[in-house]
Amino acid sequence: MAQNLQAKIPENDTLLLNDRNEDALQKFKEEAKGKGKSVEVVSTAREVAERSEVIITVLPGPRHVKSVFGNILHPRLPSLHPSSAATDRLFIDCSTIDPTSSTEIANAVHSSSSGRFVDAPMSGGVVGARASTLTFMLGCPSHNGNGKLAERVTPILHLMGSKVVHLGESGMGLAGKLANNYLLAVSNIATAEAMHLGNKLGLDPVKLAGLINESSGACWSSKVNSPIEGVSPGAPAEKGFEGGFAVDLMTKDLGLAVKAAEDSGADLELARRAEEVYKNVEEEEMGRDFSVVYRWLEGRGQKRAVV
Repeated sequence: MAQNLQAKIPENDTLLLNDRNEDALQKFKEEAKGKGKSVEVVSTAREVAERSEVIITVLPGPRHVKSVFGNILHPRLPSLHPSSAATDRLFIDCSTIDPTSSTEIANAVHSSSSGRFVDAPMSGGVVGARASTLTFMLGCPSHNGNGKLAERVTPILHLMGSKVVHLGESGMGLAGKLANNYLLAVSNIATAEAMHLGNKLGLDPVKLAGLINESSGACWSSKVNSPIEGVSPGAPAEKGFEGGFAVDLMTKDLGLAVKAAEDSGADLELARRAEEVYKNVEEEEMGRDFSVVYRWLEGRGQKRAVV
C-alpha cells in the first residue's frame, strides 16, 4: 500500500511513515530513493497527524487503534497550515476492528474538532495490496459540513486499490468487512477440506484445483489464494505459506464477526466450529497465511494414519 501511495501521490506531496518495524521502514525509505517523491520516517503517529492533511492507519486490532488515536488526539492537534487546501484533517482507518469501537473513535475525532474520520477496511490480501487491486469498504456520512466526504475519500483510496464501495454511515464499512471475512473464513476451510478429500481419493491436486476453479465450487480461496502449490502464482502456498494474511489475524477477525453476530442477534451456524479450527491451526502455524489450514488437515490425517 505504501509503495502504491509513494508511486501515485503528486510530485510535491510528502509521504510520512510510522511503524513499529523500524527495519521495514528504513528498507522502504532506501528503496524509495530516486523515485521523485519525498518519503520521511517519523518517530510517532502524533507527528504524522500534526504534519498531514490525510492520515491513513492500518493496525492489528481495536486496542491498537484506540491507543494510537488516544496519542494522536491528546493534547489537541494544532490547526492545519493556512495554506492547506483541505478544510479538515482526514483520518482514514483501514484496520479491521469492531464497528462499535470504530464509531467511538469517530466520535472522539469529530467532537474534538480534530478532523473527519472514516472507516475503510479492505479486502484483497497481500496480493491485492501489491497489485493495487484492493477493494475498500467505506463507512462515512455522505455529507459533512464542508461538502461530500465520500467524494473526498474515494480518490485517495483509489491510489491503493481498484474499487471503493460506500456502504453507509460510520461503522458500516466494518460491518461489511466482518460479513465478508466470515464468508472468507468458512470458504477457506471448505476449500482446504475439498482439496484434502480429493487427495485422499487419489486425485491430482493441481487438476482438482483446476476443475473446481472452472466449476460451481470456485471462490477466492480456490482461485487467488489456493493452498495448492502451482495453482495461484504468488500465493503464500508457493513459499511455504509465509507472508499473506496470518492465521492469527483471521482468528481475530472471525472472533469480531461472532461478537457482532451476538450483538445484532444474527445466527451463524458454522461460526463456532470455524473458530475451533482456526484456533487449533494457530497453535501449530502461528504467523503463516490462513490457507495453511490445508497443511494442518493433511498433517492431522497423517497422524491418524500412523496411529
